[in-house]
Amino acid sequence: MNAVIGRFSEKKVLKTALESGRSELIAVYGRRRVGKTYLIRQTYQGRIDFEWTGLHNGTHQDQLENFHQRLGAKVRKLKRAKSWLEAFMQLENYLTHLKTKKKKVIFIDEFPWLASRRSKFLMAFENFWNSYASNRTDLVVVICGSAASYMVKNIIRNRGGLHNRVTQRLRLLPFDLFETQLFLRNKGIRYSQYDILQLYMAVGGIPQYLENLQVGESVAQAIDRLCFVRDAPLRTEFRDIFASLYEYPERHSAVLRALAKTRRALTRNEISAKSDIPTGGMLTRTLEELEESGFVEKYTAYGQIKKDAIYRLSDEYSLFYLKFIENTTAKEPGTWLKQHHSPTFKSWSGFSFESVCLKHVRQIKRELGIGEVASENYSWIAKGSENNVQIDLVIDRADNVINLCEMKFYNEEFTITKNYAAEIRQKISAFRQTSRTRKNLFFLMMTTQGLKQNAHSLELVQNQLRIDCLFKD
Repeated sequence: MNAVIGRFSEKKVLKTALESGRSELIAVYGRRRVGKTYLIRQTYQGRIDFEWTGLHNGTHQDQLENFHQRLGAKVRKLKRAKSWLEAFMQLENYLTHLKTKKKKVIFIDEFPWLASRRSKFLMAFENFWNSYASNRTDLVVVICGSAASYMVKNIIRNRGGLHNRVTQRLRLLPFDLFETQLFLRNKGIRYSQYDILQLYMAVGGIPQYLENLQVGESVAQAIDRLCFVRDAPLRTEFRDIFASLYEYPERHSAVLRALAKTRRALTRNEISAKSDIPTGGMLTRTLEELEESGFVEKYTAYGQIKKDAIYRLSDEYSLFYLKFIENTTAKEPGTWLKQHHSPTFKSWSGFSFESVCLKHVRQIKRELGIGEVASENYSWIAKGSENNVQIDLVIDRADNVINLCEMKFYNEEFTITKNYAAEIRQKISAFRQTSRTRKNLFFLMMTTQGLKQNAHSLELVQNQLRIDCLFKD
């Protein structure tokens, strides 16, 4: 049995469902390649009594035929169902006659692909759960989908027959740095934490991307092979992702392109202006769908109401693709090494490192010794400032302290120069003035290789952290 790396809380939920005294309906969703199917199959290895998967772009008849083939492998002389109501009645009959006292597991993968328009699949599934499955105590029904927006709207927030029927909801996110390091070590790959960070900034914590790595290959070689050489597996992944997830992927792509063009988070109105999507219901749906799929993160700006939220491109691969892959032709190995001293690389690495840190606030707080201290975490932009004064992470703590956090990606110890010290003072002053807070303001520096001590660092920095803290569970 292959080990499932990380996913500790998710595995616990799935295993606990086998021991509960009721039937369980578990909805699992997350972006493509994140490992949903693998997690379910490995956790329930030897326990799945029936599994079938929706067909991408399959017709109603294609989907019914696929169901017939799967169930027909278990039931002799099975008649072809003419509708999903009839198909689920066949499934009920099969489950009823299973002679086991253990819980029976039914796994329906790529659920949204089955629920095509006019297919009445969702109606039939609702009937199956409400009239049959929920009246038993020995079933675990797992429904899974990459189209996160569909799963949230039609399953988790269902206002019809499935309203409040989901007993467990699992949103599977990419690996964090701790899980990524575990995954690589399991493959026999032992990069330094600095190298793992560089890899993570390019392809993120997507298990299937990481699975392509090879022992004995440097990070630069790996990125070249995965992204830049002819027939590289990630050269077309950006286009393929959105085509499989969304009905109108052009809108989602336009939003990500708008966010990728600037080295800061954007307001809703700024995204509308840069993407040419009117600031109405269409933009709301697009942003919500991107957020649920893990491509965009929404942050409440410090001291502002929710409608003033700002958005940031949080998917590492998408940012890397738009900055480096999209406009380059397939080349020989060595392409990525040549980028390391370009202004574009500097801009990308700084923004991407900030995004990685924002995903690891829990680890940052723990390293500060405030893991158990309640806090609200924000981004902050000085409204009306000519130079877009912004602090990407504000940790507003319940112990009368606010941490203002700056992140710097650098290949050696970072030095606070006279000019940068003046910039820090400006940010602290602007934050104090606009927030009118009476709390203590502690300035925190997160760096890759440490902070060089000088008069400016001693004056301004109360806390300094290095990337090793991001790799802790």
